[in-house]
Amino acid sequence: CGVRVQAARLHQRLLQQLRCGPFQRCQLRRLLCYSPGGQAGCLQHGFLLRDPHDGPDTRRALLELLGTCQEAPRPHLGEFEADPLGQLWQRLWALQDGGQVQVGCARVAPTREPPLHPVVPDLPSYVVFPDVDAAWSVLEACTPFIPEAQAVLDLVDQCPKQVWKGKFPVIAIEGLDATGKTTVTQSVSDSLKAVLLKSPPSCISQWRKIFDDEPTIIRRAFYSLGNYIVASEIAKESTKSPVIVDRYWHSTATYAIATEVSGGLQHLPPAHHSVYQWPKDLLKPDLVLLLTVSPKEREQRLEGRGMEKTREEAELEANSIFREKVEVCYQRMENPGCHVVDASPSREKVLQKVLSIIQNHCN
Repeated sequence: CGVRVQAARLHQRLLQQLRCGPFQRCQLRRLLCYSPGGQAGCLQHGFLLRDPHDGPDTRRALLELLGTCQEAPRPHLGEFEADPLGQLWQRLWALQDGGQVQVGCARVAPTREPPLHPVVPDLPSYVVFPDVDAAWSVLEACTPFIPEAQAVLDLVDQCPKQVWKGKFPVIAIEGLDATGKTTVTQSVSDSLKAVLLKSPPSCISQWRKIFDDEPTIIRRAFYSLGNYIVASEIAKESTKSPVIVDRYWHSTATYAIATEVSGGLQHLPPAHHSVYQWPKDLLKPDLVLLLTVSPKEREQRLEGRGMEKTREEAELEANSIFREKVEVCYQRMENPGCHVVDASPSREKVLQKVLSIIQNHCN
């Protein structure tokens, strides 16, 4: 786990450096290499840099950049070139003792599209953690360079290892920004005289900005552990009154899947895939409601809000495909699934609809 965390931080640093200086004139794309068979751990993440002028300065700058990377394993410089017969080759170079050594050469050939997107088998290792231990090990590896990681672990450590829901119902309310989620959660809480909780909880939300700036594996571990802290609060409060939760595990998982699985809807894990299943060691809500509005209405509601956005929230506004992937992932969540609620009507009608669903599904 420590190696993956270190590699993710190196990957993010290289991305930042490839966007400035002598590389600004180049075209930069993400590059994903994988081994056929789709086994977890076979992925290699990198970057594809194309210099329109094919200048020697770019190659020299890349070698200098690799020379600054002291982490192990150190990244390689790969070059793609065609031979006189038109075949494409990839040559891999590594820096050793101040010089460059060729460490690989392979012909690039077309192959069949895999049945699943290559990152899907790897998702439980770094974005959709199946249990608290998987997320814990990630933040534990971060404690030497992120002091707040230890603070989060200390809070998780204070939570009981096993928690059970009380006799009162627990309702999680999900939805994209500007679907009325905040208003509905507060209104439902007032109507049912319920306790209103949020994920991530207030005890760690002060550190969201710190972890949002970190690589995916660290950011997702932070939000995953936040759900377990909320679960301990749910267990305590649900013995005394109903509990409304403003976002829970479904949000953590859907945004992670939609972000990491590149391409369109067809590349998402199919319905009933294990990645859509609720973690076995996380307290379940009795009911999950998903508020939706049309893209046009959501855009109108967002205008003039002037609120600071997370990386994912900004992506929702700029990228309609990403938004669609998030919505589809929400609808594919299972055990429990989401009850979709049209949040377009008036506030009063939406509240009546939500209360009716709760009455039908919860004692």
